[in-house]
Amino acid sequence: MVKIGMMIGNRYEILEKIGTGGMSDVYRAKCHKLNRFVAVKVLKQEFAENENFVSKFIIEAQAAAGLMHPNIVNVYDVGEEAGIHYIVMELIEGITLKKYIEKKARLSYKEAVSIAIQVSMGIEAAHNNHIIHRDIKPQNIIISKDGKVKVTDFGIAKAASSNTITSNVMGSVHYTSPEQARGGYSDEKSDVYSLGITMFEMLTGRVPFNGETTVAIAIKHIQEELPYPSDFVPEIPVAVESIVLKCCQKSPDRRYQNMGELLKDLKQSLVTPDDDFVVIGSPDMDGGTRAMNDWEMNQMRGRGYSELSDTGRMRLREEESQDSYVQDNENYVRSGDAGSRSSMTKMEKITAIVTVVVGVIILIIILVLSKQLINYILPEKSGEDAGKSSMSPIITDEYTSEVISSTSDVIYREMPTVVGLSVEEARRKLNLLKMIVTVDYVESDDVPSGEVISANVDAGLMVEEGKEIVLTVSSGVEGILVPDVTGYGYDEAASKLTQVGFLVNRLDDYSDLDVGQVFNQNPVSNVRAPKGSVITVYVSRGQENVMKRVPSLVGKEQTTGELEAVESGLSIGNITMVFNDDYAEGLICSQSYSAGVYVDEGTAIDISVSLGKKQSYKCNVTIEAPTAAEAPDYRAGSNVSLKLVADTGLILLDTTTTSFPYPISYQSIDSPGGNLTITYTVTIPGETTTDPATGETVVGEGKTEKKSFVRRIDFVRE
Repeated sequence: MVKIGMMIGNRYEILEKIGTGGMSDVYRAKCHKLNRFVAVKVLKQEFAENENFVSKFIIEAQAAAGLMHPNIVNVYDVGEEAGIHYIVMELIEGITLKKYIEKKARLSYKEAVSIAIQVSMGIEAAHNNHIIHRDIKPQNIIISKDGKVKVTDFGIAKAASSNTITSNVMGSVHYTSPEQARGGYSDEKSDVYSLGITMFEMLTGRVPFNGETTVAIAIKHIQEELPYPSDFVPEIPVAVESIVLKCCQKSPDRRYQNMGELLKDLKQSLVTPDDDFVVIGSPDMDGGTRAMNDWEMNQMRGRGYSELSDTGRMRLREEESQDSYVQDNENYVRSGDAGSRSSMTKMEKITAIVTVVVGVIILIIILVLSKQLINYILPEKSGEDAGKSSMSPIITDEYTSEVISSTSDVIYREMPTVVGLSVEEARRKLNLLKMIVTVDYVESDDVPSGEVISANVDAGLMVEEGKEIVLTVSSGVEGILVPDVTGYGYDEAASKLTQVGFLVNRLDDYSDLDVGQVFNQNPVSNVRAPKGSVITVYVSRGQENVMKRVPSLVGKEQTTGELEAVESGLSIGNITMVFNDDYAEGLICSQSYSAGVYVDEGTAIDISVSLGKKQSYKCNVTIEAPTAAEAPDYRAGSNVSLKLVADTGLILLDTTTTSFPYPISYQSIDSPGGNLTITYTVTIPGETTTDPATGETVVGEGKTEKKSFVRRIDFVRE
């Protein structure tokens, strides 16, 4: 068991736990051999006891250790000690892409593409070394404090996928490719698919497929077409959306075949985002069908077979009787020689058809009974009991008694049938389900005025609570032209609308306009709507002042506190290093805003970081006379200047004396020592000369010269 303070591998000192995952715990540690901080990932006990898993994990970790790239979290070491299996990695100060998306709701297309480019470069380096990640998702992508994007956990996914690890351990099924969902063979193009889903989430703030169970989500990856990102964020450029759609093609052959191709289009999308230059399809597919070669079939039959689920193995056994696969556009069919195809008897064909039909009927019965069972059980559970459930993906709406789906903090509701209803009835129905309703009126000869023609979400689909539902409603043949009331005050806008026969619904929200002004309306102006229909006007509350709660940073390590401030929507201002008796060295000891107060988003918080306790020193010494070695021309009794300056610059002594020894005594000094400069005066005799006329000896006038030297004096702690 790993404990704080213990030493692993005789070099890694465990300092603190910084994260935990399905298969491992991560610790911050110090490498005493290279004097640097690292991250140590330790396998959890249940996996450390699985010898097959451990052996594969070590092989993959060693392979990942060979990857050195700026966009990959580098692996430094892998080892085992006393049953503890660990890998040592580069320590990155930052947050995961998942948390970054949650913090910003969604990213701009430029930021999303820039991040995708860096991720692609890291994955490309791995693929060039024949290493497939198999678990690309925002949780495995880290954004450092300096903006560098790094991919982590290379190799661990492959080791896990080879050892019947449960889905909750293997990461989120939200990002898995169709071939992985089937339990089949995966390659580099599986990473392309997962990166496409990650880009979808960056651009829209949500994943494309959700469901009540992991199995339901996996089936959607296999069967359902990816929704268009622009359905959720209309301003996403054409090129960027096309890149996502190509990455997420069901058929691997229709995706980008390698990261180099993807990188080329990503970079081009930053230059010409509105150009439709992305080609979905591959040269192999454009010519018609493509048969799998012998090597691919051997991979499916050999290496891939051990990784298949039970369903996947059954499918493979059925297909091994055929010679090859071929693909016609998007539809896969089995292809053998003409003889084998014609050898199937009529009875065998009938039996196969009956088996499929019976299987489908049984599946439908199971689904119907499951839904009835859920409706029967869930209403009897209290809200508290339901909250204790480990899964709790399904709850019953307290207003409508309808079964809805819950994923984390997101609620999904089933879209009701609204086509054919009056717009008022459809609006009430959707408002009851907490949906936002927008109405577009169109003229129609066939549909009565005020009746819903269509909705942007089909009935029966699960829709995130709070989603905008756009209803297309008939205005009849001769509707009334809706006037433009944006920019008006509410009273004037309401008067203009009621005068021509409309009803008015007011909604207040933040905007850049002055308080009380209409900044939007639905339906928009210059369209026709039936007389008596409701026009929603959006009235400004003024600009929203986004406030953020200041976290408590005092007592935390400097890097931890800085990261917490950034995650809270704030920033770090000036950093001052100070002595402090209450907090150890490296800990934050004060902050400019008190914890718990609310400030504007992005406010800079000044912090003080402790240098530890301030040491106090004393100086009780006796200054001796200059020695012959220090001053060979010094004469006892001459005038000497003494100047003692502490390391902090404080002048402790500045005097003159003619007698030694000279005692001094000082207390409460901030520095551990100082320099004593001793200056003395030397008299140089004048030059002696002889007068040539008289022969008299003449002595010239002498002069004085100051000389000095320095002694180091060490003080003593008080």
